[in-house]
Amino acid sequence: MLRLMAPDAQTLMRSRYSAFVLDELGYLLDTWHSSTRPVSLEPNAPGTKWLGLEVRQHTRQDDDHATVEFVARSRHNGRAARLHEVSRFVREDGRWFYVDGDFVEKERSAGARRPQ
Repeated sequence: MLRLMAPDAQTLMRSRYSAFVLDELGYLLDTWHSSTRPVSLEPNAPGTKWLGLEVRQHTRQDDDHATVEFVARSRHNGRAARLHEVSRFVREDGRWFYVDGDFVEKERSAGARRPQ
């Protein structure tokens, strides 16, 4: 996988969603800020299909901090789910990282991971 530096938090959010769809766990960990990064991630549960990403808002607080509000749709074993989150991002040494996020709605299936 080609790994270019995202020019902004929204671009990083979109690339991380793609990584979730493709189970690119290494990329997800590489783009997760060290202060909140988990030790490991689990692949998508069998029967999970990601259906799309809608970025609703990208807000830059300053040169190095931004939020991205998004809705990710999925289906797990035939059951539809939506994940609505506002994610926080930070830029260090010119590189954007995912920090954490707050759920706006909790409508995801038990088998679907959060695309952060």
